[in-house]
Amino acid sequence: MPTKQLPSSRKRKSASRADEARRLEALRTYQIMDTPPESSFDDLVKLAAFICDTPISLVSLLDEERQWFKARTGLPWLHSTPREMAFCQYTIESDTLFEVEDARRNPLFENNDLVTGEPHIRFYAGYPLITPEGLALGTICAIDTVPRQLTEAQREALCILAREVVAHLELRRARILLEEERSKLEGLLRMANDTAESLYLNGGQNEIFIKQDHKLIRVKTTDIRYVEALGDYVNIYSGRERYTVYSTMKELEVKLPTREFARVHRKYIVRLDRIIAIESDAVIVEAGRSVEGAASLLPVPIGSSFKAALLSRLNLI
Repeated sequence: MPTKQLPSSRKRKSASRADEARRLEALRTYQIMDTPPESSFDDLVKLAAFICDTPISLVSLLDEERQWFKARTGLPWLHSTPREMAFCQYTIESDTLFEVEDARRNPLFENNDLVTGEPHIRFYAGYPLITPEGLALGTICAIDTVPRQLTEAQREALCILAREVVAHLELRRARILLEEERSKLEGLLRMANDTAESLYLNGGQNEIFIKQDHKLIRVKTTDIRYVEALGDYVNIYSGRERYTVYSTMKELEVKLPTREFARVHRKYIVRLDRIIAIESDAVIVEAGRSVEGAASLLPVPIGSSFKAALLSRLNLI
């Protein structure tokens, strides 16, 4: 029997134009075509070739005109083929294994250029890559240059590998979407801070926007007591609130009104009107007030390179 498909309860009918349009749109959302090699996919085709004991294995994705190989082993010179030459175009028409024992004896493939010429395909076994929405993007397949059959264990393993490929595609798409959302949020943050800066320059209310838990939060600079650097993050103490943001002291210093804040240490910025006292190596800052109204005082170190400028601004020298 030259061609074999395993029984399945989810056989697909021949794809209509609408079905194919949905499949192609889904493929585009993964942003995977013509991307560089990735080790996660390369490892899976190596594993497929090892399990199926074949010299060639591919992760193949099909668009309108071609099949393109995201990962391949055994075909270093071939990156894609016209879609009409692809064995995989038949695989995506079903939800199960498509297996060709001897392509030379199969009327679908006996005149195929990949059979009559390099790489002289004789055996093919492919499993469709089915998305959670039930759309087949392509296949993971094993290919040999001699006629043969897979064992039941090898067929089951190829099915498992197909699910693993889809899982990696989903993770990859999720990372892309997350990065796009992060870029959008950072763009909104820049726009918001530009607006706040414009308001400040024109005598408006002083405020900055910070990103906290995937939200933009408006913080009045008049409420900020002091700012503390912690590695790649900055703590902003505002009244009884503390906001931790991914930023640098330099970036935040630019956003704060220079006439109201001073850098007193490489790790600290303080609001001038919150300074209660100055000691030899520290400023005493009012960090907040209790429910009863008592002030909470915090000593903040003064860096030697910042001390003269601070005293000058406070008219102490």
